[in-house]
Amino acid sequence: MIESSNILPKITLHYGTHRDLKVIWFQFEKNSNLIAAIKNINGALWSQTHTMWYVEISKFNLSNTLIAFKKKAWIDYRNLTQPKNQLNSPSRTASKPKPTVQNAGYISELAKWLEHKRYSPNSIRTYQNSLTMFADWLGEKPLTQTTNTDVMEYVRHEIAGKGFSFSTQNQMVSALKLLFAKVSGQHIDIDKLERPRREHRLPNVLSKEEVKAILSAPTNLKHRTMLSLIYACGLRRSELINLKIGDVDSKRHTLLIRNSKGYKDRLIPISDKTIEMLRDYYKAYKPKTWLFEGQYKGQQYAPESMAKVLKNALASAKITKPATLHWLRHSYATHLLESGTDLRFIQELLGHKSSRTTEIYTHVGQKSLQNIKSPFDDI
Repeated sequence: MIESSNILPKITLHYGTHRDLKVIWFQFEKNSNLIAAIKNINGALWSQTHTMWYVEISKFNLSNTLIAFKKKAWIDYRNLTQPKNQLNSPSRTASKPKPTVQNAGYISELAKWLEHKRYSPNSIRTYQNSLTMFADWLGEKPLTQTTNTDVMEYVRHEIAGKGFSFSTQNQMVSALKLLFAKVSGQHIDIDKLERPRREHRLPNVLSKEEVKAILSAPTNLKHRTMLSLIYACGLRRSELINLKIGDVDSKRHTLLIRNSKGYKDRLIPISDKTIEMLRDYYKAYKPKTWLFEGQYKGQQYAPESMAKVLKNALASAKITKPATLHWLRHSYATHLLESGTDLRFIQELLGHKSSRTTEIYTHVGQKSLQNIKSPFDDI
């Protein structure tokens, strides 16, 4: 039975896919008590892309979930159509989307074209996943016969209706536009295939005191160095784990970021303090190829492990905010702006293609906001 209450917040559970994994999404309004509770659930992770918490189906246990949120929220699990004993079994997963052979062929053709255009593997995988789920929803209907009405109904029922983010809808529209631009004979007007209204979310920023507490929390030197370098240089997670030993130039005091988002390289200045930190780390671990290696020599550090490192640091620092690694990058940019760094320089340091992307930090910089005087003070 679904736990319900007129005063408790609601959490809706439903199936989904994230980074090629079958997951259970936890959909609820932002609530610090619920965030603190979900952090105690085995396997619970935060998705920056979908702005939701999730658990891999193989790790999901409905009974434990109900216990974790007892008297804190009521759980709506009607979308989980499998029996409870199947949900708790690691061997059981949600049914995989299965487009027809014809539609799978269209998706495969687009993937080859994307590879030819040198799209990143992540982008190709995202487009394939979006189209596969849409084709599965279409059933026997060929993708080439898709109408604008089909797309609107899919968005209404499967994306907006199930609480997925604006970015998920935008990715789906991008995938369809590319597909229909390359597939002849379609029954759709691409110009009328509209994207969702743009969200205007402010970046999440930590105070300098909170950042210091997080960076000081890990007792493991490698973990402390990795988190510190993300903040010290405003790196994305992928940029950190793709660093090689030769990318650090201590003589020129620079860090080379290769082939980042949009296949761009950039140089970031690093201080004596950062160089000394990296030297101490190198002496202790002596990596061979990648600057930060995994469990075995020569093995690249796993992105999922980085998320766990931050999660443990937050717990040790007793910070209950649902911070992600990207929050450190946001904090780096905001703190630079607050210290008087020109916005144009921050854009270059972050590797933003457009200055409009960087300008969002002007909305969260405390230095400029605190200089504004409310008319209430003069009354």
